[in-house]
Amino acid sequence: MQSLRIITEEHQNLWRIATTLDQVAAEVEEGRPLEAGFFASVFDYIEQFMDKAHHAKEDDYLFRLLRERTTLADAVLDRLQAEHRNGVDNLAQLRQRLAAAAAGGEASTAFTEALRIYTAALKSHVRSEEKDVMPLARELLTAEDWAEIDAAFLDNQDPLFGSKARAEFRELYHRIASLAPESVGLGSRSAGALQPGSTAARADVLLSVQGMESCYGRIQALKGITLEVRKGELVALIGANGAGKTTFLRALSGVQPMSAGRIVFDGEDISRLRADLRMRRGICQSPEGRQVFGPLTIEDNLRLGAYTQPRGQVEGDLEKVFAMFPVLKEKRLLPAGTLSGGQQQMLAIGRALMGRPKVLLLDEPSMGLAPLLVEEVLNVVKTLKEQGMTIFLVEQNAFAALSIADRAYVLETGSITLTGTGRELITNEQVRAAYLGM
Repeated sequence: MQSLRIITEEHQNLWRIATTLDQVAAEVEEGRPLEAGFFASVFDYIEQFMDKAHHAKEDDYLFRLLRERTTLADAVLDRLQAEHRNGVDNLAQLRQRLAAAAAGGEASTAFTEALRIYTAALKSHVRSEEKDVMPLARELLTAEDWAEIDAAFLDNQDPLFGSKARAEFRELYHRIASLAPESVGLGSRSAGALQPGSTAARADVLLSVQGMESCYGRIQALKGITLEVRKGELVALIGANGAGKTTFLRALSGVQPMSAGRIVFDGEDISRLRADLRMRRGICQSPEGRQVFGPLTIEDNLRLGAYTQPRGQVEGDLEKVFAMFPVLKEKRLLPAGTLSGGQQQMLAIGRALMGRPKVLLLDEPSMGLAPLLVEEVLNVVKTLKEQGMTIFLVEQNAFAALSIADRAYVLETGSITLTGTGRELITNEQVRAAYLGM
């Protein structure tokens, strides 16, 4: 059922985009200038990816096979496929209204009203597929059906849905985040680029935690945590607010004392090492809430991340971070406190990367970000993983974390209650009910 994962991920992207469009429409109605380039980039993404590729695959494979297995879904499938067919014309009309508004041919309110109607229909379409079609497909389609559907969605030779096309669509999404107003996006005029590197092979255990306990006074926050992270893996830790996720990362970094347990990192027992010595060994953290140094420039914040590294490599590492986050290069001499929330998150990740981590600890990187930027941050994390970096991701946004994780652990009131691959947990009914709202 890998195709369902792909479809649901794109539904999440569409929902974020629709929510972002509604927010920007409200700002335009309040007097903000209409930024035609941003809206055009959104429409390009929807047209090139959703209308021409995603919807066609659903119609030709998922919907067709579901019709063969049951008539129960005929009515909803008829409606959804009609919406697929009408989507191209609806988007073309929206482009015309945008052009008229940008040229001053009509009031921007006419465009924003049409935009709200469009986004409401988009959300309704996504909701219907997730609530009406997907459960029925999981129940009724056979293993042979799923093999055929997955083959279509994962076909790397397909010009519409192959790996090259998906990389292009990912860049389209990055362009949206870059051109969006700073209230919802990165607020940069540069489209930027996130170039993946070679994928590191799965290897030996890099980090092993055994029986970790930690207390705040008489309150035991962590109760015997045991987990491991292998080289090149992206491992997620999910759980509700207050479950102990940040406490675990603080104990791992050495700023929160352990009352029991053992940490072995890269073959060395570091349980008694100071925090600064753990950082020098390659445990680098992007903390919850970003915690950038507001009065210092962006460049100085990045250089602070490299204070343990040889001076000769700092300039080269700076350029690598700037290549990944073009908006930081554009504003490198500005105080970090002037950045938007999304830009500060990029800076916090970049600062951690300047320490050349063997394992990168990310604490709630999507917290407080506009929906559009949640996917942009995930793109950054996925790119780092593709380059072979070992990542331990702590997230309250369970769907976001599980959708990109190799493996994951569920933390509840200081104890690990479930573990498995990201795919296994994202389909686990207990996890879906407790953390995914499904």
